[in-house]
Amino acid sequence: MQKSGAEIVIECLKEQGVDTVFGFPGGAILNVYDELYKHSDEITHVLTSHEQGASHAADGYARATGKVGVCLATSGPGATNLVTGIATAYMDSVPMVAITCNVGVSLLGKDSFQEIDIAGITMPITKHNYIVKDVKDLATAIRKAFIIAKQGRPGPVLVDIPKDVTASKTDFKSGVVKTNKVERVLNEKSIDAALKMIRKSKAPYVFVGGGAIISEADQEIWEFVQKIDAPVCDTLMGKGAYPGNDKRYTGMLGMHGTKTANYGVSECDLLVVIGARFSDRVTGNAKKFARNAKILQIDIDEAEINKNVLVQGIIIGDIKEVLQKLNEKLEPQNHETWVNRILGYKQKYPLSYPTHGLTGPGIVEEIYKETKGEAIIVTEVGQHQMWASQFYAYTKPRTFLSSGGLGTMGYGLGASIGAKIGCPDKVVINVAGDGCFRMNMNEIATAVRYNVPIIQVVVNNHVLGMVRQWQDLFYGKRYSATVLNDQVDFVLLAEAMGAKGIRATTKQEFKKALKEALTFGKPVVIDCQIDSDEKVWPMVAPGAAIDEVFDETDMEKKE
Repeated sequence: MQKSGAEIVIECLKEQGVDTVFGFPGGAILNVYDELYKHSDEITHVLTSHEQGASHAADGYARATGKVGVCLATSGPGATNLVTGIATAYMDSVPMVAITCNVGVSLLGKDSFQEIDIAGITMPITKHNYIVKDVKDLATAIRKAFIIAKQGRPGPVLVDIPKDVTASKTDFKSGVVKTNKVERVLNEKSIDAALKMIRKSKAPYVFVGGGAIISEADQEIWEFVQKIDAPVCDTLMGKGAYPGNDKRYTGMLGMHGTKTANYGVSECDLLVVIGARFSDRVTGNAKKFARNAKILQIDIDEAEINKNVLVQGIIIGDIKEVLQKLNEKLEPQNHETWVNRILGYKQKYPLSYPTHGLTGPGIVEEIYKETKGEAIIVTEVGQHQMWASQFYAYTKPRTFLSSGGLGTMGYGLGASIGAKIGCPDKVVINVAGDGCFRMNMNEIATAVRYNVPIIQVVVNNHVLGMVRQWQDLFYGKRYSATVLNDQVDFVLLAEAMGAKGIRATTKQEFKKALKEALTFGKPVVIDCQIDSDEKVWPMVAPGAAIDEVFDETDMEKKE
């Protein structure tokens, strides 16, 4: 049957089970949007306020559901506005397909109106991308894009389609595309070598990253931890892969990790790394990282092995499959003395914060209490992000969504809309700083337009908090361009866009506002006023080893 390129785009999306796309139309992509209109009963299009919001919404949808997120944009600035969201997805291994449309084939390379080489621009930040210049290749390109996006280590794929290709017709047949997928067989020698390392260890530690969530290996991790008899820490991206309320859980590792995790990893004799890539925010001084330990790394991506930290044991493969094999062969270990030592650290070095007044950690703890730990928490980037990772116990995968690799301010609001649309029965709360909220706060209008009842909590300290913290500690209190002393009123702003706005200046006011927001059934913005000098503790200074972690008490003692 003959179909136009635009019709093929829609048919391929339906083949892939896509029921929701996020985007913003323009001239070059009009043919696709015309077909979307005809299929609005099958595919819901969410019109965001900005293309970046569309890319973040597709990302949030993907992270919360495990499905491939889809975003659409037109040529030129429409396509370039997706770039930050594509890069965010790439850094955090999020499956996404971005479909852009370009000027006609005959106009390519001529600096035509709203022409941009989006395939060239996104080449370093996609798993793969296509520019489809012949309508006969279109179906195959889209089908392959979805396979590549979710196969192996997931990531974003871009498909760029010139406008005349969306209008051209060709024969179309429903079906699937054949791929040259290589079935990876686990190396039994590497499994046996890992088991030997584990059995020899007297003081093992388990370190869990985002790959564990992507692999949906939380049950296997639980069983492995019980068998190996070890404490557990995680990365920002690994939140929820192991229950944050379990006694073995010691918190996050790294720059703003707990003292327990940082000391424990520095003292262990075996570090089992599951789906983590040794980010500089985790390792601190890489030469001093886990210097007393042998490291066993389990990862699906061979490129991550020995990239940042040299390891002694390697298993390449899907984490779920690897752990099933290890659990099958591993007899229960006993490290009672070691585990009790780490549990002693947990008691000696608990996370704490001032209890007087409204504070960032207090806000997050109140959210945890009111949602009973069952919400999807989304964040922007900065101090509030760290507090959300420290003071909310994540017990399930896909309940903490944050830009970990790229650190994208403005990520959270769009991502929370995508997450809520993907998981309508879950409470979805975006925790933002006032600096981050400004980046894409126009997406409140999107939430209102579609009545997506997200809760936007703005931790408002009237400064760029994390940057100011560094200026305070390392730059002699020279607050260059970090004070937000303007007159923006987020409550009035929310009301202007049709949402409910509430201001909270005390713990009691925030508790009341949150209770109201949880039952309101419409988008709510809560503007929480906190002190400008509140800091994230503990902290590791840049270039220091992670066991040189310090907090406010340590600074006072030093002074």
